Amino acid sequence: MNNEGKLPHFTELVWESTESNVPIPPREATGNVQPQSAAAKMKKKEPPKETVQLQLWDMEEKQEPVTTTESQFVHRARELAEQREAATLFVPFKSYWPTYGHMTGAQYRWYFFWRDEVRHGRYPKTDLSYIFLHVYELINGVGWEEPQEGYRQLSLLWEAYRDQYKRLDQYLGGWIADFIFVHKLDVPLSGIVARTRGLAGDLAELELMRCLTTAPEQLTFAVLTVMSDYDISKSKFYTGEGKAAAECYIPQVVALIDAYVARKHGSKLVEMFPPGPPVLRERYLFRSAVYDISLYGYSVLVPVVRISKSPPLRSLITRLFRLTENKLRELMGFRGRLKDVKVDADMDELVTRFLKREFRKAEQAGKGPAVVIDKRKLERLENDSEIVRTLLTIEEPEDSAELEDSENSGDSELDYAVPSFIEEDPIEEIYAVPETLSVPVSPAAASSTDNEWEAFAFVLTPLQRQAVSALADEDGMKAVQKLAAAGGTMPELLFDEINELAMDMLGDLLIDGEELTEEFMPVLQYLKR
Repeated sequence: MNNEGKLPHFTELVWESTESNVPIPPREATGNVQPQSAAAKMKKKEPPKETVQLQLWDMEEKQEPVTTTESQFVHRARELAEQREAATLFVPFKSYWPTYGHMTGAQYRWYFFWRDEVRHGRYPKTDLSYIFLHVYELINGVGWEEPQEGYRQLSLLWEAYRDQYKRLDQYLGGWIADFIFVHKLDVPLSGIVARTRGLAGDLAELELMRCLTTAPEQLTFAVLTVMSDYDISKSKFYTGEGKAAAECYIPQVVALIDAYVARKHGSKLVEMFPPGPPVLRERYLFRSAVYDISLYGYSVLVPVVRISKSPPLRSLITRLFRLTENKLRELMGFRGRLKDVKVDADMDELVTRFLKREFRKAEQAGKGPAVVIDKRKLERLENDSEIVRTLLTIEEPEDSAELEDSENSGDSELDYAVPSFIEEDPIEEIYAVPETLSVPVSPAAASSTDNEWEAFAFVLTPLQRQAVSALADEDGMKAVQKLAAAGGTMPELLFDEINELAMDMLGDLLIDGEELTEEFMPVLQYLKR
């Protein structure tokens, strides 16, 4: 039977022999082996003259780079980065993952007109899909030169449209956080945490650590709630008239206590109650967005310190929440107090003084500027009045001719001697903003003013002197915040201390708001002595 072209055919061969018990020869036995000649051995060892080695990768074809939908989008976005269109009518646009190819011609024209408006700070009403398309451009690096500018544009876009489209909170918070991590931006995450509750975990921990380490004055209510075992959202005071006050003052109280502890013990709160070591958390970038992973990768590792898990620090923050609410209840006339609020007596007194001062300032701002009598100007006015009375009391000249000449003279000494304010209301002068009198100041008076400024500069503490000097410079408030933090206090308390001394010694406020009063700028030269 011909098996050619069919399946393989196997044959079993059976060898039969009548011999039995034949021993197997040892390996050394070579009797039956025919010796090879030396020439044959040499011939075997000689390699072929030309050897061609084939390797597997030599046979593989070089593959072209994989082109994804996301990479195509980024390529097209870069081409259209400067595209603009003239003003046109709005055209609705709805797409789950919007790209340029999903738009009609009319939608295309509206998008590039709208995008140009947004880049110039104008935010016309538009559809959510247009907004997402622009967000995709920004997170893929299109539309900005520096990462800080990209962050700014994303934040402004979110702020402009989040009230109209609640879904933006669901996505933009996480995407902006990813943008911050990718580009290593030093910006607060508090705004993201406050707007997106679902992201409060790792981001809140990161923001807490940043603020308690370097910038306690930037603590926010939303971030601090992660540290508190007291759920203030269930408080009748908070859900009623106390919400705004609690959210405003609780972060300030925590920052105040942090500064107080640093001054008293030489360590900040986070140093007194150190949390555990950081834990590396993998964060997947720009989830659910049209994002090209070849730009920044698939994910980033973020070191997260679980600062909210520190029991002593958590206990203190909880007590400060309750203490502040009790103080606010008292100041706002709210009936009832939270029980078992236990803090050190000095902390209690410090918080009480701080909140009373803030409430006085708020009440005064609501009533308008307070009328403060300037004692120094009152004394000066009395002295000047005596001078005027002396000048007006002129004995009658013996010679009538002299009197006639004096009356006919338009440039008499009396005209120059009478101060300009004599025609104004003296009471108004006492309460008015300090002005330079037109009466020439005698050397003795100038010396007295110099002595006052020199004495005032002398009684200031080194920290107060540095704060006054820093406030005179551009961006002085930032410098004062750093000085206050290093000195274990707050800028507001520091200003109050300086102003109290100024009222006692100079008769007026040295610092108005966050600026030096212009009249007292000469005092700066005495601070340098």
